[in-house]
Amino acid sequence: MRRGDLYSERDQNPYFPFADRDEWELGKFLYTHHTQTEINTFLKLRLVTSKSQLSFRSAQELLSHLDAIPKGPTWHCTKIDTTGYVTKDPVYFFWRNALEVTREIFGNPVFARHMEYDPYEVYEGTEREYGEWMSGDEVHRIQDQLPAGATIVPIILALDKAPVTQMTGDIEMHPLFLTIANINSKVRMKATSHAWACIAYTPTLDFITNSEFHSVLEARVWHRCVDIVCTGLKLAARTGTFMSDPNNATRYCFTPLAAYTADLPEQLMISCVDPWKLQVFLPEAKKQKLSGELLHFGHKMFFDHPFKWCKELLGHDEIDTRYRIQHKRIGTRHFNGVSQVNQMTGHEHRDLQRTIVATIAGLAEPDFVYAIRAIVDFLYRAQAPTFMSSAIHAMEESLREFHMHKDSILRAGVWRGKSKEIGHFQIPKLELLQSFGRSIRNVGSLIQYSADVSERLLITHCKDPFTRTNRQRNSFTEQIVLRLDREESIRRFDLYSLLLERDANLTNMLCSESNVSSYVDLTADWLQHVAPEEVSHFHGPRTFRNHFLKGIVSDDSTTAFHITVKPDYADKSSNYLATTYNLPDFPLLLWNYIDGIPGDHRCLGGRLLKGWTKFRLQLRSHHRPSNIIPSQQVQALPPSTEHPLGKCDAVLVHYTPPSGTATVVVAQVRAIFAFSTRGSPLPTGFSDPLLYVQYFAFTATPIDQPDVAMYTVERMFNDGPEGSRTRVGAIVPLLDVIHAVELIPNYGVAANREVTSQTCQEVYDKFFLNNFTDKEWYYTMYHDYQ
Repeated sequence: MRRGDLYSERDQNPYFPFADRDEWELGKFLYTHHTQTEINTFLKLRLVTSKSQLSFRSAQELLSHLDAIPKGPTWHCTKIDTTGYVTKDPVYFFWRNALEVTREIFGNPVFARHMEYDPYEVYEGTEREYGEWMSGDEVHRIQDQLPAGATIVPIILALDKAPVTQMTGDIEMHPLFLTIANINSKVRMKATSHAWACIAYTPTLDFITNSEFHSVLEARVWHRCVDIVCTGLKLAARTGTFMSDPNNATRYCFTPLAAYTADLPEQLMISCVDPWKLQVFLPEAKKQKLSGELLHFGHKMFFDHPFKWCKELLGHDEIDTRYRIQHKRIGTRHFNGVSQVNQMTGHEHRDLQRTIVATIAGLAEPDFVYAIRAIVDFLYRAQAPTFMSSAIHAMEESLREFHMHKDSILRAGVWRGKSKEIGHFQIPKLELLQSFGRSIRNVGSLIQYSADVSERLLITHCKDPFTRTNRQRNSFTEQIVLRLDREESIRRFDLYSLLLERDANLTNMLCSESNVSSYVDLTADWLQHVAPEEVSHFHGPRTFRNHFLKGIVSDDSTTAFHITVKPDYADKSSNYLATTYNLPDFPLLLWNYIDGIPGDHRCLGGRLLKGWTKFRLQLRSHHRPSNIIPSQQVQALPPSTEHPLGKCDAVLVHYTPPSGTATVVVAQVRAIFAFSTRGSPLPTGFSDPLLYVQYFAFTATPIDQPDVAMYTVERMFNDGPEGSRTRVGAIVPLLDVIHAVELIPNYGVAANREVTSQTCQEVYDKFFLNNFTDKEWYYTMYHDYQ
């Protein structure tokens, strides 16, 4: 059918060539979840053939329908000439015009509220803030060279290799991804936002020549392929081109390269300079826009070097024991052993960093702990989404502290090669950390260039599609390209046909949206305003709930709490809680709490209680207070067979000691309860949930112990007769909670082998208040409690 006929049919039926929306959704489901054989089997069922009048009767007809819906930038296949060097198989290169892909991303109306077009500088007092690419120094240098009114469309490229076979075949794919820095980084960093597009699969070569020449030949072919893909972008970077933005306004655009996201081997291929020659590599890396990449240069470097030094120092049994007996918290990775693991994911690298400082304290000498803590400090600071000038200085100071104390690592003899100790720190990735401060000033925060997104794209664009091919070396890439092209078309057609059916104005609807996003997925957030009832029909990433909308919110609106409508137990006496949770002083403390509130509340003395074993706490982002972060679960489980002493998490709460000076203190949540609503109405102030907590006292500050730079806490006890001691408990409102915290035992020289993760918080009395629980807590500790 001719293009004009397609448009004519689609005016009458937005789902053409499918008969209607129902048939479109069936076809989409079949293609997305089933093979062609399974589709044919389904379409031959008597129920389908006798009761439905589908416009497609086979998998091939369904594919023809899908190929008729509107497409994006076209894929091409080019044979690469390797004159002078013989390869085992012909070399075919699959690619798309990078300029066409850039036009599509730049004009995508889904991103309309998340775009930046002009350079800017933000100051807080006299300090400048660096965040998005448009806030850095580089954009101003570029803009000054362009005609008045020109718009910069900065290009970010990402490349990596993806092994798609295991154990056999040894097949790799080398995709090249593209996005633009106009899109806000918090959107661009989510693979589910579809802000990235695959523009090429560079061929895997097998030259019949001396193996010493392979890497050089592969690099030359890669550069030739990138020239083919980026020809249009290079021309637009020099002379400019016209593009339509998401609001359908035409702009005169220039497309300079803003950054490459790549690991060290790929950076070697891009720069053609050996990273070991740092004095030569660094200037070339700056010229080629090779920014500091946090996943490989930070987290992977930590696992390959500092973490191995810690394993060597503590020994396998000791470090495994210390990780194994740490208290388990919902939402964080718990390791049963780490000594034998040689390969981990980026998330696991971060989880190791989270607890390593407190884990090695007590056995390692202070200078060694200082060096490890400094490098972890540096990595946490480097992940901030925004930087003031002082924050960059603090990050660089952490790196200087590491270099001041790194000799302790050599003295400990833990920096070893395969057969002997190593007496130097000539580690390229470690040395390249020194360029992070300069990179932030030039191109904004480094977290936006992390390879986390491209690592995810390797799964969605290489590994998963490969399983749907015939897995033949000479044809699987073509099949993957065809599948990805159809999936992009389906995603685009799915949304636009719905809007066309409802006659919704795309641009105006986006402009009328609120400033607070409710969904992780932009498409779902968009549909919430266009057609709320359709959101559940669209497949997208899992969303997290906004408890600020319907939860219990603190007076300053910084914290929200959530408990289930149905309690875990109801209509129980205070003695029941005292027995079940092994809290003998609970009835007395409850009465003291009631008596401490002005008014006559004696009627509450025998009031029944309801309770929960957990609650959720949600905070706002420290750097971006308008953004909420996923909630954290705080548990208070009673003693049981699985948890002989209970399982109770720790929190930071407001506290007013007998002296009357309000402060904060660490407390362990032992019970979560509220007065029953049965009977007479509750007095004002008694309807909100309450907590029974046991307090910890601060015994040392970060200044007192600069090696770990953490607070140390110790359980508070009441002295009883004949030398007995009981823990100090109290009843406090749920709204007094400030933040969930993590306590790691102060193990001393050796960990107690009789302790388990279920009992460690009950057996140990002294703990480190971990600064590195998560990034938000780290920034809160640094800014509010140091």
